[in-house]
Amino acid sequence: MPITSKYSDAKVERILAEVAAVLEKHSVGPDLALMIAGNIATNVLNQDVGASQRKAIAEKFAQALVSSVEE
Repeated sequence: MPITSKYSDAKVERILAEVAAVLEKHSVGPDLALMIAGNIATNVLNQDVGASQRKAIAEKFAQALVSSVEE
């Protein structure tokens, strides 16, 4: 069953393009880009998610990430 997002594809693509432009501006390689993405995810979880839900949401996020990686 596909997951339906409450956010439009256009909005997500616009934000991704802006983030990609910043990474390109700073000549960021894949290792640093992944470190930055991980730090953003950690900051969002720690600042915007209640302590009782953080681990469960982090695990779901990790599962979604693994599922989205092409083999």
